[in-house]
Amino acid sequence: MRQEPHDSSTVAVVILNWNGLSHLQTYLPSVLAHTPAEVELWVADNGSSDESVSWLKTHMAPRVHVLELDQNHGFAGGYNRALDTIDADIYVLLNSDVRISGPWIEEVVNTMNERTWDVASPLIVQDADPDRCEHAGAAGGLMDRDGFPFCIGRIFGHCSPVTSHHVKSREVFWASGACLFIRRSVWRSAGGFDESLFAHMEEIDLCWRLKNEGHRVGCVGHVRVQHLGGGTLQVDSPRKVFLNFRNNLVVMLKNRDGWWPGFLCRRMLLDGIAAWRFLFSGHWRLFLAVGLAHAHLYARLWSVLRLRRSLRRSPTRRPNRIGWWPHSLVWAHFIRGNKVDTELSFIDDARSLN
Repeated sequence: MRQEPHDSSTVAVVILNWNGLSHLQTYLPSVLAHTPAEVELWVADNGSSDESVSWLKTHMAPRVHVLELDQNHGFAGGYNRALDTIDADIYVLLNSDVRISGPWIEEVVNTMNERTWDVASPLIVQDADPDRCEHAGAAGGLMDRDGFPFCIGRIFGHCSPVTSHHVKSREVFWASGACLFIRRSVWRSAGGFDESLFAHMEEIDLCWRLKNEGHRVGCVGHVRVQHLGGGTLQVDSPRKVFLNFRNNLVVMLKNRDGWWPGFLCRRMLLDGIAAWRFLFSGHWRLFLAVGLAHAHLYARLWSVLRLRRSLRRSPTRRPNRIGWWPHSLVWAHFIRGNKVDTELSFIDDARSLN
């Protein structure tokens, strides 16, 4: 489902904050410095208990609008409530730990309009090392047959140095929630984020739902932003492992085509191997987090399957496969030793990247 290009679009940048005063103080000035005056800047505060709101009102008014939410609704619920009250043609969902170092809004919006994309992100690099791709997005998100999301420039924990391969603009499978441009029309038609996910992988679920409706998602590689990453939960946090594993299972079951008992059992096996690796490496809390993630899925299995049936019966369903890799990333990375996306067999795949 293609959108007609717009010669001019109103844009609103929306940063969701929860007890992130230090991030706001560190990164928000760079956003202000490189955002045109006609673009509205919002911080939606998710019920913070620190001094975020008072600092914003004292130091950032009137350029930054503050929207105070009553409690922490999570990443998904916070953005859903915030965007219900903000009017713009294009929303930019921006993490509070993203540094902007040059022009970004106009370049991304122009590329979206030229290529009739409905969702996009720039190239996302590491804040500490801007010459290396960042984990949460890199040069655009992809998806393998088992529902494992990966990126151009990042496979599992391996992030590649930025090369000419990464600075191209291309259509992908999902765009990073660290810096997500999305048209209001498709945001509202999709119903925003799935709040049951709370945090982690909401943007992947949203993009997958939109891709199944024929929408297009892209990465504007010549525009880069710097992302700190792990600003709320650290990589080795049991809570983060739980959310990533649980949400990944839910997102795959909701959106993936095929016989669900088959691909779910295969994924259960792979997750089991990952859990035992955690245990044998001494991370027993992470081992338990994977088990708890699966228990949560089983507890709500029938409700997820009902949602799956509803989504698959959509009269406008027309899946867009670009960015879907119908092979095993686990096999490619851990058995064959592939660390970068250029070593994968995209060139021989009809559903490969353009």
